Amino acid sequence: MAMVSEILGQLSLNIGAREPTFPTVVPAKDFDPDKDAARIETAIKTKGVDEQTIIDVLTKRTYSQRTEIAFAYEKRAKKDMVSALKGALSGSLETVILGLMKSTTQYDASLIRGSIKGAGTDEETLIEVLCSRSNNELVEIKKVYMELFKKDLEKDVAGDTSGNFAKLLLALVQTKRAEPSSIVDYEKIDEDARALYEAGVKIKGTDVLLWFDIMVCDVFERYKNYSPYDMQESIVKEVKGDLQKSFLVLVKCFENKQLYFASKLNEAMKSKGAKEKSVTRIIVSRCEVDLKKICSEYKTNFGESLQKTILEHTKGDYQKVLLGLCGPEE
Repeated sequence: MAMVSEILGQLSLNIGAREPTFPTVVPAKDFDPDKDAARIETAIKTKGVDEQTIIDVLTKRTYSQRTEIAFAYEKRAKKDMVSALKGALSGSLETVILGLMKSTTQYDASLIRGSIKGAGTDEETLIEVLCSRSNNELVEIKKVYMELFKKDLEKDVAGDTSGNFAKLLLALVQTKRAEPSSIVDYEKIDEDARALYEAGVKIKGTDVLLWFDIMVCDVFERYKNYSPYDMQESIVKEVKGDLQKSFLVLVKCFENKQLYFASKLNEAMKSKGAKEKSVTRIIVSRCEVDLKKICSEYKTNFGESLQKTILEHTKGDYQKVLLGLCGPEE
């Protein structure tokens, strides 16, 4: 039986080519970093801090433009803009704004580091990031993780997880998922679908390693020919705990990544005491990637816009900064 790093096979989220993007935050036209830096400086110096101006400027500029603003700010104010923002802001608004001062890859690397350092592991964040990013994204995250924290991501993940859960996450981090083939072998797909059923639902006690080996996305539909359950139902039936959660995220992201994030946002905002950590993590990490499509999936599947849900379940400056990143309803 193949090693787990190889057996993840083609269970992949858009391997190879770069994913198309559907950002809500796009480059501002007529961009003037010096003018923006002056506005930020004045907003920070204003008695009580002018949070609205900070929100208006930074949610409507891309990371690349924010970097230029920070450089211009340091030239004029003789101090670091991130430090100044940290001193001026607090709470959820501070968390979002400081997140925006990182690139998407830096933010992802920081999320992973935050989920495994110290006592206990934040499995939800670790699973979400590692299981929803593509090979290309994970390659960049590993590189940036080393640059930012002087630590090896594989070693950190291995040291903080165990069992089949650890093997799955390491296989993802090692980015050894196979490149897709342009040749569709229907006979092989059918064989794999049957083998997946034989290794799981049909027997007592799932052969997890074999599941890794043949849990290829092309077999999901054919799998229904052999099993009374679809792939997600079988995962719930056959594996438990963090391994189950990881498999489910992988399958959901392959089927429709933006719907997965939309569902996570809906669950987080409508749970008792909105889970701000989850909402912040998704909106900040996806605003320059695919948040526009996430908004579209949200409205289609939950009957109201993401913006309306934010208005109903959040308040104050946190609400304003989230709406700024989501952009207007379409």
